[in-house]
Amino acid sequence: MRGDERPARVEDVHDLALGMPHVTVVHGSSGNPVYQVGGKSFVFFRTPRPDAVDPVTGERYPDVIVFWVPSESDKLALIQDEASPFFTTPHFNGHRSVLLRACRVGELTQRELAEIVQDAWLSQASRRRGETWLRDNPGPES
Repeated sequence: MRGDERPARVEDVHDLALGMPHVTVVHGSSGNPVYQVGGKSFVFFRTPRPDAVDPVTGERYPDVIVFWVPSESDKLALIQDEASPFFTTPHFNGHRSVLLRACRVGELTQRELAEIVQDAWLSQASRRRGETWLRDNPGPES
């Protein structure tokens, strides 16, 4: 198995986000990391909130990660498949982001997670930074 085909880990979220250019990390009031490019968040670890709860117990999910997406259609593509680990809540209606519980990160490969983090970064980076990164990091189809 190639390294990028192994199951993703939460540590990969941190490594991939920090590996993108011009990234800063700020910490929320609970110490949760928020990864930013140009002062705009693109990945962050959310504190437990009343809109993301276990449907059986009603307990707030303690491990939600938010990823920005390029468009509403990208968001729908990620959340429409019931087998997908990505989800949203009414709180995020109209917001270009998807949610993923850290306990489900391993349902993605490291490569799939890398694409999600890169798309998140690209959706928040300036046009110039995005174009530069895309030029310097051609995809496998190039």
